Amino acid sequence: MKRTKPPFRADHVGSYLRSTAITEGRGKRDKGQISAADLKKVEDQEIPKVIKKQEEVGLQCATDGEYRRMFWHYDFYDGLDNVEIYELDHGIQFQGVQTKPKGIRVNGKIDFSNHPMLEHFKFVKANTKVMPKMCIPAPTVLHFRLEPGAVDKKAYPSHDAIFSDLAATYRKAVKAFYDAGCRYLQFDDTAWAYLCSDVEMKKAKERGMNVATLADDYTKLINDSIRDKPADMTITTHVCRGNFRSTWISSGGYEPVAETMLARTNYDGYFLEYDSERAGGFEPLRYLPKGNKIVVVGVITSKSGELEKKDDIKRRLLEASKFAPLDQLALSPQCGFASTEEGNILTEEEQWAKLRLAVDVAKEVWGK
Repeated sequence: MKRTKPPFRADHVGSYLRSTAITEGRGKRDKGQISAADLKKVEDQEIPKVIKKQEEVGLQCATDGEYRRMFWHYDFYDGLDNVEIYELDHGIQFQGVQTKPKGIRVNGKIDFSNHPMLEHFKFVKANTKVMPKMCIPAPTVLHFRLEPGAVDKKAYPSHDAIFSDLAATYRKAVKAFYDAGCRYLQFDDTAWAYLCSDVEMKKAKERGMNVATLADDYTKLINDSIRDKPADMTITTHVCRGNFRSTWISSGGYEPVAETMLARTNYDGYFLEYDSERAGGFEPLRYLPKGNKIVVVGVITSKSGELEKKDDIKRRLLEASKFAPLDQLALSPQCGFASTEEGNILTEEEQWAKLRLAVDVAKEVWGK
């Protein structure tokens, strides 16, 4: 039952706590004490170290830990044509804390060309012995995060009018990463979790969004974005409930979106967060179609350093297998360890212990 193609039985969402050298380097760059080129040299020295660590703990895939990013999503969007990250008067509201005040603005026709993250991926590929994995934000998040008035009306008469160009942009992105050698691509997505939250849906409606059609709109957007995916490329999604300095945003089980998300979106796999009662039970997994799709069950938390017990993880996997076949399940932490450069509140040693635990449990559950 071991998997030789992604998602793997023991997998990971993507981001890792920034090393001291990365944190110090970014701080100096922000203060103008070193140049962007100097910071890149630091990143080029530190990323092979985090890749090697992933290999050492036994993972079958590796990322760059998102060491070159400030946010898990804004950095990617900023590299799209006519998409700009700008300063707002507020950040994204988590439980008791706000992120840096950033927003997304569309200034013209959205497109994908000469994106810097293609080189970021190539660097990982050149420096790992396992499968290089690339994580980018889903197209749905760009749409969901637009503030009122953030779209140039000369380019698009409404926010929903971006869907066609956004999907075409992502088709170009998928092809570009594939041509660069990427065979494992992940779309990180907070939108589906927001669709499960009455609180977030109320906020979205107040921003003028048509919440009644969002699930269908997003299903079409995703499927249009990945419709040309080559057969030997795996594209998964991570459904995130918010992850900033160990806090969160949305609550609510997957039931409202499970059938649409699991059965109608054409992903190869789904990383679902199950590290707290806010996620509800495993019952929504009954909508996973029998076949090749995989649900990566995130029952190990990245939000604290306390190490889970093996027996507890195995028990939860057994509970999940009542609703989806064990052969269509895998295991990971529920999210990355540093969705932003600030990182969650735990140590690097605790981070790697959790990854080792995932690898060990996967071997015991699915075999070596």
